[in-house]
Amino acid sequence: MSSVSRHSPGATTRSLAPDPDALVQRVDFLRLDAARRLEPERRAEMGQFMTPLPVARLMASMFEAKGHSLRLLDPGAGVGSLSAAWVAELCARKKPPREIALVAYEVDSHMLAGLHTTMAACRVHCERSGIAFSSEVREEDFVAAGTNALGGDLFASGPESFDCTILNPPYRKIKTDSRTRRLVEELGVETTNLYAAFLWIAAGFLKPGGEMVAITPRSFCNGPYFRSFRKRFLDIMALCRIHSFDSRDRAFSEDEVLQENVILHAAKAPARQGKVIVSSSFGPEDDCPSWHELGFSRIVRTDDTERFIHIPADALSEALAARMEQFQTGLHELSLEASTGRVVDFRASESLRAQPGPDTAPLIYPSHMVSGYVDWPKNGAKKPNAIAVGPATQELLVPHGFYTVVKRFSSKEERRRIVAAVYDPSRLPESKVAFENHLNYFHARGRPLSPELARGLAAYLNSSLVDCFFREWSGHTQVNASDLRRLAYPTEAQLKALGSRIGDTFPGQDEIDRRLEEDLLDMPSLKNSPDPIRAKKRRREALQILKALGFPSQQQNDRSALTLLALLDLKPKSPWAESESPMRGITQMMRFFEEHYGKVYAPNSRETVRRQTVHQFVQAGLALINPDDPKRPTNSGQTVYRIEPSALALIQSFGTPVWEQAIRTYLSSVPTLQRRYAQERAMQMIPLALPAGRTVTLTPGGQNVLVKMIWDEFCPRFTPGAKPLYLGDTGDKLAFLDAASLAELGLSFDPHSKMPDVVVYDGAKGWLVLIEAVTSHGPVDPKRRLELQQLFKDARAGCVYVTAFLTRKDLVGYLNDIAWETEVWVAETPAHLIHFNGERFLGPA
Repeated sequence: MSSVSRHSPGATTRSLAPDPDALVQRVDFLRLDAARRLEPERRAEMGQFMTPLPVARLMASMFEAKGHSLRLLDPGAGVGSLSAAWVAELCARKKPPREIALVAYEVDSHMLAGLHTTMAACRVHCERSGIAFSSEVREEDFVAAGTNALGGDLFASGPESFDCTILNPPYRKIKTDSRTRRLVEELGVETTNLYAAFLWIAAGFLKPGGEMVAITPRSFCNGPYFRSFRKRFLDIMALCRIHSFDSRDRAFSEDEVLQENVILHAAKAPARQGKVIVSSSFGPEDDCPSWHELGFSRIVRTDDTERFIHIPADALSEALAARMEQFQTGLHELSLEASTGRVVDFRASESLRAQPGPDTAPLIYPSHMVSGYVDWPKNGAKKPNAIAVGPATQELLVPHGFYTVVKRFSSKEERRRIVAAVYDPSRLPESKVAFENHLNYFHARGRPLSPELARGLAAYLNSSLVDCFFREWSGHTQVNASDLRRLAYPTEAQLKALGSRIGDTFPGQDEIDRRLEEDLLDMPSLKNSPDPIRAKKRRREALQILKALGFPSQQQNDRSALTLLALLDLKPKSPWAESESPMRGITQMMRFFEEHYGKVYAPNSRETVRRQTVHQFVQAGLALINPDDPKRPTNSGQTVYRIEPSALALIQSFGTPVWEQAIRTYLSSVPTLQRRYAQERAMQMIPLALPAGRTVTLTPGGQNVLVKMIWDEFCPRFTPGAKPLYLGDTGDKLAFLDAASLAELGLSFDPHSKMPDVVVYDGAKGWLVLIEAVTSHGPVDPKRRLELQQLFKDARAGCVYVTAFLTRKDLVGYLNDIAWETEVWVAETPAHLIHFNGERFLGPA
């Protein structure tokens, strides 16, 4: 089932082009409302996580989309957030297309009303931009429709073809015996997840040279489950850009999704050997992304039959890969194998024993791994320590001897992804041993390892080099045996030499990294390249310092860490005690980022660095502005910054025994930035400037933050010149009252009446604007609207009813309650007003 709408703009001209923000803001309210109504069970069934506005904007900005006439495909459109962002982006360009045709697929009936509303809004937006617009909503399964339309040939150029496709495909496993699985197989690709099927079919609908931008989990980039999809996709699609997020909870934060996502921009063309842009940001709203170009062969290795897609975040990632390329030995050359532990505890539950006893063998879990060795038994643990030895368990046991074991699972927030330990048989009973399924173990083709090889292998796997490299190319927190088989290793002689220096106590992280560098990486070719391990460590330590200083979470990011290091002139190999305080401008700092820490930000990011990082450093007293010339204007191109002397002395003590006392002393004399911000926010809440130079104060807290924003932001925009008649106060109930003006309008004030939070009179229009400030309760719902009508029934002016919220998310919870023929204003997007129902906009009922 489908519906089609077409519109020709006639004589409309570009001079009437609307604000592109208006369209996407409106559609985002539809998304929030739809997400609120979506039941968790149905969300899981459909694999639906709708695209937030910042993500949609970022995706739309990636298209080149050149041409006079463009066709867009939006598979799994939801309420049309991505379509709206794409339309808004193209309408705002200097050379927009002359006509746009849009086809949106959506199978969920709950989304269709919002999707049709979005299509109508896109039509109006294009009309005002002088662009012909047509749209078609297809209420059908995209996989089934695509399979039928393409007929199994993704290279065919049939009548149904598109210039662009933008998609946030559903994330859901495909059942083995499902109809979807059979349909996807008809197209000649194997995949275990629905999102890959959507990408594959959408690629089939593109014209030669057509563009795709999609946000997906990173999991398709590697691993055996997506092998078939990856190979075939890269045969017909050329990668143009890959964008990743430093924080995995940012892209879909409203849905509380913890998932490592990437945005993929590709063009329909044979796999190319050109450049691919790799960018990253802390989150979708971060307007200071890092940015670098790499040859395609650095993203997909030419000799890799698996076609793994690597996403090196910056130049340090390149240096990391160069170091790992020093190791060329595979497990087969070492006569070693990596296997998954044989014991699945719930299947062998009858054979498990809490403590060792007669006729038992040690059972090793990840919890037994302590400081590089297996520590067994673990008394008081929830997991069993032993397994019964008998006919039922013989196949679960391996011979007595040395092994290297590796955890299979870790949380995303853990410091290490690969954690290895040595199973030393001298520390356990002389018997066979069993490894639980949450462990991988290395063995010599079924036999134990030599002691030196087991220790050297564990040290290598525990190195920061291997851990960082694994994080670069693996998009998941699981370490499978297949991942360990793909790693390159030092030679057997090198591993044994490394292991021969390890005794009964496993060395710490710094010592492991030092030995690896000195013994295995002492290569002349690496001398002049950045040291990725030390650089990453310095950045991590800089973040620790910023956190200790009390900087808010917005400043606890990579950019802030690099800014601190630049102001200290601290290079990766320099100790903190050698920190200095040169005077540097923003451009000089950004050159330092690139030269010593491999981080390149987009050319237009200087103002973001200044506004979102350096400004906060100055506010906190951490940095000084223009110490050489305090009279120099702040906006001068010659402006420079320097670390404040007492802060420099503090930072030079980082990592020493006196650091803890030094930071306490420093913070006792210099308030933390978090506290200072809180104080400033509290101060900003209080004063409220009224006409004729009068000022009233509001008590901090409650809804008074919003009351102030109503007066400072809403009134100048929508009731310019209006006169305040009443202002409520969370603490004192009444902050301001103009009883005389109320009386002139036929009203008297009853101190016990339920007045709205703000009342203003727009004399030019003859309107009384009644505003409720909602932070926890109290929108203008039907009941409240009747109360206000009764309260102001004698007014000699028309009443306008407005509900104000701080954020769009606050609004979502009240969408069902808000009365018709009322207005809604959201302080987060202060330039827009929403009218609930009817054609009037901001007028009296």
